Amino acid sequence: MSTYLVVGAGAIGTVVATQLADQGNSVRLLSRRGAGPEHPLIERVSGDASDADVVLRHAAGTDAIFNCANPQYHRWPTDWPPIAAALLRAAEVHSSSLVTLGNLYAYGPPTGPMTPHDPLAATYEKARVRATMWTDAKRANDEGRIRATEVRASDFIGPMAQSYLGERVVPRVLAGKTCRVLGSASTPHSWNYTLDVARTLVACAQSDVAWGRAWHAPANPARTATEAINDIADVAGVRHVKVGVLPNFAIKALGVVSPLVRELPTTMYQFTTPFIIDDRETRSTFGLEPTPWHDVLEATIASYRTN
Repeated sequence: MSTYLVVGAGAIGTVVATQLADQGNSVRLLSRRGAGPEHPLIERVSGDASDADVVLRHAAGTDAIFNCANPQYHRWPTDWPPIAAALLRAAEVHSSSLVTLGNLYAYGPPTGPMTPHDPLAATYEKARVRATMWTDAKRANDEGRIRATEVRASDFIGPMAQSYLGERVVPRVLAGKTCRVLGSASTPHSWNYTLDVARTLVACAQSDVAWGRAWHAPANPARTATEAINDIADVAGVRHVKVGVLPNFAIKALGVVSPLVRELPTTMYQFTTPFIIDDRETRSTFGLEPTPWHDVLEATIASYRTN
C-alpha cells in the first residue's frame, strides 16, 4: 500500500483520490474546506495549498503528491506561484514524486494537433504562469531533486466538471432550450472525460517511465460544439435544440461584472480554430484508451438529472 497526497477536491482531485483509495492506497485529500468523498482510506483535510508549512505537514510520508488544485482563472498570476512553490518544496523535502494536472494554454494558438512535445509558446500572462510551473518542476526532475510529470488535458466533460459542455449546456438541452456557445459552433474541439484524466494521472504516478515530461490525457475524436450538443440530445433521448454563437457584444457586457468572462478574448482562439490534442504516446505507453463517447455523455447527463 502506498500513501498519496491529493491537493484539490474538485472534479479531478476527487476522482483521483477515489481511484487511488479503491486500489487500497492511503490518501490524504487536501482542500480549503476539507471536502471530498467518504471512503475509509481517504482522509479529508482542510488547509491552504499556498501555505508551504501546511503542504509540508500533510505531504509527510507520501509516495507522490498530486497537484489537482484549481484557482479561479482570473487569479492564476497571484494564486498559482505560491501553490506550485509549496508543492515543489514538499516533494523535495519528503522525496515524493510530483504529478501535476496541466492544460493546453501554454502552447498558445495551435497550427495542428497539439503534442506534448510542442513548445510552450504562449505569451499571455496566465499561460506563462502555467509554463513556468512546468519548467520549474522539470528542472527539479532533471537535476535529480524530485521525480515530476504533468498530464495535460483539454476542456473537461463529466460529472462535477466546470465545463463548456456542462451547466450552460446540458440542462438547456434537457429542457429543449437554445444553447449559445463561444467562438464557433462548427470548429472541431477535443474534450477530455474527467475519469480518463484522473486515470492518466494515477497511471503516471505509478509508472517508471512517466517522469521528466508531459503527457496528454486520452480523448475521443474531436467534436464541434454543434455535434457535441446534438450528441447530448441523442443520448438523453430528447430533440435537438438550436445552437447559436454568443455574440461579442454580449461577452463584453458580461465581462463588466464577471472577471472570468472578461478573460475570454485572450483565449478565444481555443474556440475559433481547431483545438485538437494528439494523445498517441499516452495510449501506446500506458495502454489507456478514452471512455467511449456515448458512455461519457450518459454519465454526464445522469449527473445533471440526479442533481
